[in-house]
Amino acid sequence: MNSSTWIAIYLPLFILFFVILPRQKRIRQMIIQKIKRRKGLAKLKNEIIKKFEGKRCKITTGALGTTVRGKIIEINDDWIEIETSKGMEIINADFIQSIKILA
Repeated sequence: MNSSTWIAIYLPLFILFFVILPRQKRIRQMIIQKIKRRKGLAKLKNEIIKKFEGKRCKITTGALGTTVRGKIIEINDDWIEIETSKGMEIINADFIQSIKILA
């Protein structure tokens, strides 16, 4: 195949995956945050999570179901500091799907 064929096939895919989709994701996140601020849910969310401070928890985040197990050390704004067996981790509270207390 010559170069013009490669460009015709792969350039639209490149634009879709590296320009359009990440941009839509950022715009969607900004809209969700704006709605939460308008409703006052951002402050409420942190107050609910503060109940778990100092306890060992299993936190599930993201669409892929990434989980973190550890002790919640500190909660600042939209960030949660967790002490795990591997060390310290910081998680964005906007992406938390569930929190379970471990015994």
